[in-house]
Amino acid sequence: MLQKHTYDMGLIGNCAYLALIRKDASVAWLCWPRFDSSFIFGNLLDTQKGGSFTIQPSTSAFNSYQYYIENTNVLCTEIENEDGRYRVTDFAPRFSQYDRYYKPLMFIRKIEPLAGAPRIKVCCEPVGQYGIQTLDQRRSSNHIAFLGLEEEMRLTTNIALSYLLDKEYFVLNETKYLVMTYGAPLEAPLESTAEVFLTKTIKYWRNWVKNTSISNFYQTQVIRSALALKLHQYEDTGAIIAATTTSLPEAPHSTRNWDYRFCWMRDTYYILTAFNNIGHFEELERYFHYIANVSAKAKDKFQPLYSISTGTDLIEQELSHLDGYLGNKPVRIGNDAYTHIQNDVYGQVLVALLPLYVDRRFIGEERVESEKLIYKTLYHIQRTMDMPDAGLWEFRNFAQYHCYTYLFHWAGSKAALKVANFLQNQEMANMAERLMHEAASKIEACYDPVRGVYTNAIGSPHLDASTLQLIMMGYLDPNSERAHSHLRNLEQELKTPNGLFYRYRHQDDFGIPETTFLVCSFWYVESLACVGRLQDASREFERLLSYTNHLGLLSEDVDATTGSQWGNFPQAYSHVGLMNAAYRITKRLDVPNFI
Repeated sequence: MLQKHTYDMGLIGNCAYLALIRKDASVAWLCWPRFDSSFIFGNLLDTQKGGSFTIQPSTSAFNSYQYYIENTNVLCTEIENEDGRYRVTDFAPRFSQYDRYYKPLMFIRKIEPLAGAPRIKVCCEPVGQYGIQTLDQRRSSNHIAFLGLEEEMRLTTNIALSYLLDKEYFVLNETKYLVMTYGAPLEAPLESTAEVFLTKTIKYWRNWVKNTSISNFYQTQVIRSALALKLHQYEDTGAIIAATTTSLPEAPHSTRNWDYRFCWMRDTYYILTAFNNIGHFEELERYFHYIANVSAKAKDKFQPLYSISTGTDLIEQELSHLDGYLGNKPVRIGNDAYTHIQNDVYGQVLVALLPLYVDRRFIGEERVESEKLIYKTLYHIQRTMDMPDAGLWEFRNFAQYHCYTYLFHWAGSKAALKVANFLQNQEMANMAERLMHEAASKIEACYDPVRGVYTNAIGSPHLDASTLQLIMMGYLDPNSERAHSHLRNLEQELKTPNGLFYRYRHQDDFGIPETTFLVCSFWYVESLACVGRLQDASREFERLLSYTNHLGLLSEDVDATTGSQWGNFPQAYSHVGLMNAAYRITKRLDVPNFI
């Protein structure tokens, strides 16, 4: 039997940076100063050139236990061997200070002896330019400076610097601290500052969770997904990236290794829905402002994705000097999908703008420029109504008239109609209503009356999990036989025996997909809930929870045979799927909120 592959790592962050920590307490991934910067620790993609930040026990034989401090993004890793036991607490400081959030480029590691006399070795060797650049080291009285990047990095510690520089084992007989900074260094007492920052960070995250609205339906799992999604928001601009990493393969040796450290417009509706469902307005508002900035700078068209600072040129490059995750090449940075035509983005923008008019938490001043933007976006829908595109899944070498694109033409126009009624703008209402009808006729052109199913594109026989959204977004009446028939057909063709869902099963630019796409499985759960199959929805939701790692974190893809995690990790889209599926079930079951 094939061995199950999971990402045995935990995620930490503070909405300014993200890091992944393995179960042996080594740092697998950390990019500074931005989510999309070069890694300074990229051992995940190359064990030799990726740099290292390890805290190693004295023997190769040891047991490890990794967990989050409850309702926080503070990660603990306990290591035990014949010498003793110790705990590493890793966190990125985040708390309120001076009426704003303190979220420095500061990585704090606390090492505590728990039993016996454990001996450890600490090694810290950051790199630059994706492993090409070796950094110079400068030793000071209580820190090591790493030089060669745009700003100085500094490791401040109460560990003897000789042990660090010489990579020597030492007995851990008292609590040690490691504080790594980029730019502004730690200019305060080490031990007390680290402890105060830890206490404040724990308090921040727990208060954040207390201010969510989450039912008791698999509450623990929804909370973890919400915490993971929160970390993927780059708070400086409000952007939310698709995943922490780049180039983790969708399947072994598939070459489907993509950089997901960008903000996809296609995710807009689902992300806004997730934050709205848990009652978190601040994140929703920041993300809306990001979308508004992207929309304002777009001229002839919207790109499918943008950088976290709304940058438009995401030139894809292959880094041939890196070995890749478990030898999976190529390693890519940038993503050529920014050049693609994905016309569903216009509907995504209009659906994103709708809360400005229906949610009373927004005030009138925030609507001032949006009326022009709605007109502009409706004209984009009108212009692209008869234009083929790359579709949701970003096919690189062929274009079609995709059902999913027309669904968002329909949904976006419907949202614009609601806005027009709010503004009492009859001209806008007439235009939106006309485009709704045009989009609906295109969707109906995808309908196969013989099978009773909507195909992925006009004139295509293939089925696609994205058409589950026809049910979820209310295009199809969930009580209708057409909705039930459509769902049954998708189940028969795309569902695996263990409840996973493929995006599609036909050949694309790289062959036939080998792994299932996890968010599609959660869409399936939502669709089951929509059509009233609540027992099925609850059962399938519970089965999907078995595909998390040991900390409740989800990947992009899952191997249907082994249950292995693949694709970039953690995948924000998958956690959004879990949150929205749980919410959909609870609304149908009328499960009360306890938070």
